[in-house]
Amino acid sequence: MAKLVFGMNQSLDGYVDHEAFAPDPALFRHWIEQVRGLTGSVYGRPMYEVMRYWDEDRSEWTPELREFATAWRSQPKWVVSSTLQSVGPNATLVEGGLAEMIRDLKARLAGEIAVSGPDLARSLSDLGLIDEYRLYIHPVVLGHGKPFFAGPRPPLRLVASDLIGEEAIRLTYVPA
Repeated sequence: MAKLVFGMNQSLDGYVDHEAFAPDPALFRHWIEQVRGLTGSVYGRPMYEVMRYWDEDRSEWTPELREFATAWRSQPKWVVSSTLQSVGPNATLVEGGLAEMIRDLKARLAGEIAVSGPDLARSLSDLGLIDEYRLYIHPVVLGHGKPFFAGPRPPLRLVASDLIGEEAIRLTYVPA
């Protein structure tokens, strides 16, 4: 049975913003390995549109960026949206039946399935379908933006904490 995991980089004050701060090389290596090891990812439309950046090679990319793109492209993706008409390579558009689709994926697949996007994570949290939350805390205060928890924080129990790279602390929680 697959495990559904929601994890993102966030500021000290709880906001996610992929442009406000970036992972150091050790944390980026961690993300490459994390993505490489996934069974797949479930995206909400906004986060999927951000991640489409990785669909095509860019001349300015470093070898590490190319490595991340290769890992991202190779994994199956399920994109939850009622407004998109189509999705890119290795992706399936999901327009309804979210709970049933997630339960089916968890039942028939093994490994980890990443949840990408705070709004989607809120919907899946409300349905009791997220098995683990990973908060990658960076020493940055944004004061505004999209919060990691798009709604009330569900009851959680801390199961692990570790330093990744020189600045990020990963806190791992499971539903309480």
